[in-house]
Amino acid sequence: MENRRKPAPPAATLDINCDCKEYIIDYLERAFPTRQMRVFKDDTGTPRSLPMVNDDGHPVYNPEAQAARDALIEKLCAMPPIMSALDALLEHFGHDNVAEVTGRTKRLITASDGRQKLESRSARTSQAEAAAFMAGKKRMLVFSDAGGTGRSYHASLDVMNQEQRVHLLLEPGWRADRAIQGLGRTHRTHQATTPLFRPVTTDCKGELRFTSTIARRLDSLGALTRGQRQTGGQGLFDPADNLESEYACAALLSWFDLLAAGKLSSTTLDDFQHRTGLELCDKDGVLKDEMPPIQRWLNRILALPIALQNSIFDEFLSLIETRVRTAVEN
Repeated sequence: MENRRKPAPPAATLDINCDCKEYIIDYLERAFPTRQMRVFKDDTGTPRSLPMVNDDGHPVYNPEAQAARDALIEKLCAMPPIMSALDALLEHFGHDNVAEVTGRTKRLITASDGRQKLESRSARTSQAEAAAFMAGKKRMLVFSDAGGTGRSYHASLDVMNQEQRVHLLLEPGWRADRAIQGLGRTHRTHQATTPLFRPVTTDCKGELRFTSTIARRLDSLGALTRGQRQTGGQGLFDPADNLESEYACAALLSWFDLLAAGKLSSTTLDDFQHRTGLELCDKDGVLKDEMPPIQRWLNRILALPIALQNSIFDEFLSLIETRVRTAVEN
C-alpha cells in the first residue's frame, strides 16, 4: 500500500483585537455615505433628497464617494498600530503587576526579549487574578463589565490588601447604570478605607457628555433614597459636572440667545446649524420657542471637530458655572 501523507488541517484564525483602528475601519465600511442621492422639491418647494435606485430596484452608489472611503481606509491601515487602553496599561506596568478581570479569552503577552505569545484565559483565570489583587500580590486591577458584576474589590477587613482603592473610571460608556455598578465594586461595607473615585477624561471636552450622565444618575439616586441631592454622588461630582441639570438647561438657552445675537467667538448661527443639522430658527429667522433638548444638543456637539467642541464647551461650561455659583450664593 502506498503511504500518503494526510494534508495538514487549515490554520485556525485568531480573533484578537490588537488595534483600535479596527473599530474605525468597520464603522467606515458600514456608515460612510456612498449612496447616490436624488434631489427633488416637495409640495412646499423645499429641496429634499432620496437614495437612488436603478431600473431593477438595486441601489446606485457614487463612485467618487466609494473611492474616498477606500482611500481613507487605506490611509488608516497604513498607520502604525494603536493599542487599546487595556493592552497599553498591561504593557506599561507589566502583566505581573496588573490583575486583569475581563471577558477576554485570549491575549497577547510581550516577553522581556520582545517576542509575543498567545495566552488563553478562562473564568478561573479571572478568579485567580482577582484573588492576587485582594491578597496584595498585584497592586493594580483592571476590570470591565464582565468583571464588575458579582465581585468585590474593596479594602475589606478580611483580606491582606487593605490599601485605599483609587478607582479610575476610564471608559464610562453610554450606560450610566453600568458605570455606577462598577464604582460600587470598590466601595462596600466592612472596609478599612473608603475609595477615591477619579473619572478620567482627555482634553476632548465632548467626553464630558458621558460623565455628565453618570453625575445626573447619582444625583437622582440620592434624591430618591435620602431626599438630598448630594447623597448619591457622595461629592464625587460638582454640580457643574451635570450637563443635564436645571442650571445646564438654563445655560443652554442663554447660549442659544448669544449664538443668535452673534456674540459667541466659537461659531456662528448659520455654521452651527449647517454642521449639526439642528434647526434653531423659524421661517422668519427668529429663534423657535421650543429649542432642541440638551441631550440632543450634546450628542450633536460630539460630531464636531475637537477644536470646535472645546471652544463651544468652554463657553457653555462658563455659563453653567456662573449659574451654579449664583445659586450657591443665594
